[in-house]
Amino acid sequence: MTIAARRISRGARMVLLYIVLSFFLILFAYPFYTVFVLATHSIKTIFTTPPPMLPGDKLIENWENLFKFIPFHLNMMHSIFIAVLQTGTVIFFCTMAGFALAKYRFKGRNFIYTFILLTLMIPPFLNIIPAYQMMVWFKWINTYWPMFVPVMANSFGIFIMTQFITSSVPSELMDAARIDGLNEFSILMRIGFPLAMPGIAVLGTVTFIGSWNNFLWAMIMLTVREMQTIPVSLSLFQMIQEGTGGLWGSKMLGNALAIIPLLIVFLLFSKRIISNFLAGSIKG
Repeated sequence: MTIAARRISRGARMVLLYIVLSFFLILFAYPFYTVFVLATHSIKTIFTTPPPMLPGDKLIENWENLFKFIPFHLNMMHSIFIAVLQTGTVIFFCTMAGFALAKYRFKGRNFIYTFILLTLMIPPFLNIIPAYQMMVWFKWINTYWPMFVPVMANSFGIFIMTQFITSSVPSELMDAARIDGLNEFSILMRIGFPLAMPGIAVLGTVTFIGSWNNFLWAMIMLTVREMQTIPVSLSLFQMIQEGTGGLWGSKMLGNALAIIPLLIVFLLFSKRIISNFLAGSIKG
C-alpha cells in the first residue's frame, strides 16, 4: 500500500471515529439539552408532539413560580454546603484511614481491612432505622451533623484510598521523609495526599454526586423546609404543582438549576482524573 493510500485509509478511519463519537455525544447530551429547553416553556408547549426543541419565552414566569412555592435558593445553598462538607470530610478521613491500612503494619490490620470489605455487602437501607434512632438520641434531627458524620469514614472510600495509596505512594519515599525529620502526619499531608490525587479525585466526584442526589436520608433528617436539600425540595414542589394545574416548566427549571453544580464538579474532577492517570502511565 502506498503512502497516499495509507493516509486516505487513516483519514477515513478518523472520520468514522468522529462520526461515532458525535453520535454518542448527541445521544448523551440530548436529555440535558431537553431539560434546559423545557425550562423555558409552559405546560401547553411542553406536552406538545413533537416536543419543542428551541428555547421558549416562559423562563421568567417559571423562575417566579419556582421561588414562589419553595425556598429554592436556600435549598440550593444547603445542598452545596452539605455536599462540599461531606466531600471534604470523606476525602480527609478516608485518605487518612487508607494511608494507615496501606503503609503501616500493625496487629489486627488484616482483620480490620477484611471487616471493612465485608461491610460493603450490607445494603445501606438496613441501617436506616438504627441510624435514625442514634440521630434522635444525639438530638441531631434538623442539623447538619447527620449529613456528613455517619459517612465521613465510609468503607467504600477507605477501600478506594487503600488501593490507590498502596500502588502510588512508595515506602522508600516515606523512609526518606522520616530521615529528613518529618513526622507521620506531615508525611501524610506532604506525600500521601499529593501522590493519591487520582484516587482523591475519584472519591471526591463519587461523594459529591452521591451527597447531591441523596434523597431518603435527607428527607428523614431535615424536616424543616428551609433546610431541605434540592432533591427533597423538588419532590415537595411536585406535590405542590399537582394542586396548581401543573407547573411543569418551573419543575424543569429547578431540575436544570440542580444539574449545573453536578456538571461543574464532574468537569473539574474528570479533568484532574484524566491528567493524573495520563501522568502515571507516562511515568510507568
